[in-house]
Amino acid sequence: MEDKSKEETSNRETDVEVEENSSLNTEDNSTNSEVKTDSSNDAEKVETKDEERAEVEIDVEQLENKIIDLTSEKEQLTERLMRLQAEYENYKRRTQKERMNERKYEAENLAKELLPVLDNFERALLTEVSEENKSFLEGMEMIYNQLTDALKTQGIEPIKTKDQMFDPNYHHAVMQTEDEQIESNMIVEELQKGYLLKDKVLRAAMVKVNK
Repeated sequence: MEDKSKEETSNRETDVEVEENSSLNTEDNSTNSEVKTDSSNDAEKVETKDEERAEVEIDVEQLENKIIDLTSEKEQLTERLMRLQAEYENYKRRTQKERMNERKYEAENLAKELLPVLDNFERALLTEVSEENKSFLEGMEMIYNQLTDALKTQGIEPIKTKDQMFDPNYHHAVMQTEDEQIESNMIVEELQKGYLLKDKVLRAAMVKVNK
């Protein structure tokens, strides 16, 4: 009986050890499974983060390229705007100058038409005065003076030649003379009057110049 009892006790202990070993193996397997699952999850998380980082880097690169394109476009538009502003300023100055010249020289065409009339008056006034033509010449002289006064109000005046040095900008030399008592290049005679419209030459004076 005692031997049988011992044998049963031994069998029960063996079963307990087997169960404990089985339980330990199950726990180890479960732990290994959990470790594998965690490792897999970590790998997936790392891969996801890498993908997200790559997408962010692509987005940043695209934004940088867009900024470069916009900056270049802005510079081109700014340069174009500056050119347009410069062209407009030049156009404005040019049109203002043209308008000023038009106002300044608006009497030019009329004055040029009147110059031959003045020449004829001056030639007529050189006629020798006699009792017969005296009153007629006085009337012509009065009209001539009125005409020249009216032209002066428009800035039209004769070019000075008396006691003046020859200036090709205002004088046209058609004859020359040699006189040692007169300074070289001095105007000695006016052959036809020249006229200025303010600072513009309407007609150069025809003169005789000493060499």
